[in-house]
Amino acid sequence: MLKTTANSCKKKVQLSFVIRDEQESKHRSGVNALQYDPAIQRLYSAGRDGVIRIWNCKNSTDPYLLSMEHHTDWVNDIILCCNGRFIISGSSDQTVKVWNAQKGFCMSTLRTHKDYVKVLAYAKDREQVASGGLDKNIYLWDVNTLTALTASNNIVTTTNLPGNKDSIYSLAMNQSGTLILSGSSDKIIRIWDPRDCNKKPIKLKGHTDNVRCLLVNKEGTHCLSGSSDGTVRLWSIGQQRYITTLRPHDEGVWTIQANDSFNLVFSAGRDKAVWLSDLNAETSALLCVEQNPVLKLCYLQDDGQLWISTSNSEIHRWPVNMKKMNQELTGDSSLPRSVESAPNFVIAGAPSIRQYQCLSDRRHILTKDSTGNVAMYDILQAKRVCSLGEVNLEEEVKKRSQNIYISPWFSVDLKIGLPLIHLAQDENDCLSAWVSAKDAGLVTEESVDQKVNFGGLLLNALLENWLKRQAREDAIEKELEPGKAANGYFSVPPHTPIIISEVDGRTLYRVLCKDTGGDAESASLQDNLPSWIVETVADRVTPKFIKVSFYLLPHPDLGLRAMKKDRLMANDFIPMRKVMEHVLEKVVSPSDESSFPKQSPTESQAGDRASSALDSENVEDRVQLYCNDQLLSPSADLRSVRHFVWKSSADLVIHYKPIM
Repeated sequence: MLKTTANSCKKKVQLSFVIRDEQESKHRSGVNALQYDPAIQRLYSAGRDGVIRIWNCKNSTDPYLLSMEHHTDWVNDIILCCNGRFIISGSSDQTVKVWNAQKGFCMSTLRTHKDYVKVLAYAKDREQVASGGLDKNIYLWDVNTLTALTASNNIVTTTNLPGNKDSIYSLAMNQSGTLILSGSSDKIIRIWDPRDCNKKPIKLKGHTDNVRCLLVNKEGTHCLSGSSDGTVRLWSIGQQRYITTLRPHDEGVWTIQANDSFNLVFSAGRDKAVWLSDLNAETSALLCVEQNPVLKLCYLQDDGQLWISTSNSEIHRWPVNMKKMNQELTGDSSLPRSVESAPNFVIAGAPSIRQYQCLSDRRHILTKDSTGNVAMYDILQAKRVCSLGEVNLEEEVKKRSQNIYISPWFSVDLKIGLPLIHLAQDENDCLSAWVSAKDAGLVTEESVDQKVNFGGLLLNALLENWLKRQAREDAIEKELEPGKAANGYFSVPPHTPIIISEVDGRTLYRVLCKDTGGDAESASLQDNLPSWIVETVADRVTPKFIKVSFYLLPHPDLGLRAMKKDRLMANDFIPMRKVMEHVLEKVVSPSDESSFPKQSPTESQAGDRASSALDSENVEDRVQLYCNDQLLSPSADLRSVRHFVWKSSADLVIHYKPIM
């Protein structure tokens, strides 16, 4: 029998998984970060779907190269370093990751931050990277040290820059690494010399809202900032004040890019407009207008191109005719305005799911994506069932609604643009959904009336390869029939990502279903899975049935004298037909019509015992059951009666009335 470690028992963790296609070659939501390698003409993009993708910009027809998947939440920023050999990424999963940029695999994961990692900055000459985020900390990393780490040996000492009072939303470093700047939600820009981290930072004040983006020139004498207050400011670091304020935007500025001379700046943000401003003349010209708020700009000065990503999943490249822009900046009206009407390169995105509703069977959900398309997903088998097209979501939910209650055993999160399914953290909740295997469509034989547990089936399917490995190690492979699903019914797609995280959202481990049987993966699962999941899957402990308490009393219309009420208990999925059979067998039997049952009307007692006497009789013609004066259907189960009819936390009361 597999034993859990003491460490895993102490952690309150949850298991989640993503329902997705095997090949996710397009971003599913907003693209937060862009980096470009001019040597090989590759664009790197990082999205809110948790994926970093690489694009071949020499191929406008099919630019996709590969995906870098290991983060479990939004990737907020990326840095291309060491002459394009490595990528550093920061994510809302609270990690900083190091990647091989050419081959696209994750080299190591750093878990120093205690909250979302929002921004990164890079000093090329010193090969240093800084990271900051919502935990108010800035960490300074040596890139050469980071790239020498491995997935199993990633303990590294880093420098922490103190002094921030609020969450950090922007970072910048000059090329020589002698300055680090941070912008915060407290509206202040702070500047450190990393050679003396204990010295109090310089503070630049002037913005009236969150400082969302920062740039510093090579010499470290001036910096640019963009803020949610809608302004772009040029600061003199030596004078510790702003010297120019630009106001071309109607709303917050989220991203800025400058030319090498630091006299021209591109800015964009919430208002969707991209402006080019001359810092010396303090004039601005509109370059283009996107259809969605702009999240990131990446300016290629040598090529005269500007890459733009937005809260949509597409990436656009716009041409920058600097001659025309300069004429407009200087007020020359002899030429038409230079506003571009369309990008010259489009990297298409995929629709992101924006809305969902769970069906009453607690197995399927209906979703609606950013294009208005409605689709159905099967949570139990971790797959999309079908696409319904542009139909009314609410009407489709009503059409598929059933008068049955099944306890919620999972929740749905759409933050990555795909269904991220969180199994209930508590064992009793996750394993509460008992249903008939026949009703669930898992068996077709009429004689089979086996009950199955949705949570138990899914856990066994997600961890199937891990279970098979444990069976081999325990020399009990004969118990698992070769070629048959571990849960006896179905498997889930092997590319399904499994995520184990703490209740506060901190990710502990991510693995694909197909890889759970590997040596390292098996050990990591052993260390991180909660004990009740191990017992359910590896130790094959059958989930307990959920019990419902209720009273079975004669209907007031019968005029019987009040008698002592006996509190009964039965499995929550037992149908009213079984209770009817129990009434006929034990309550209104000819031998003792006034007797009340002393035992629970379980299937073995009320069903098997009564079957011999009632097989040839129609119980519906002999007895009726009521709750709150509502006639109950023989097919309704206890949990549905309690939820839809009784509607109270008190013990359920059911009245019986024999039909004369």
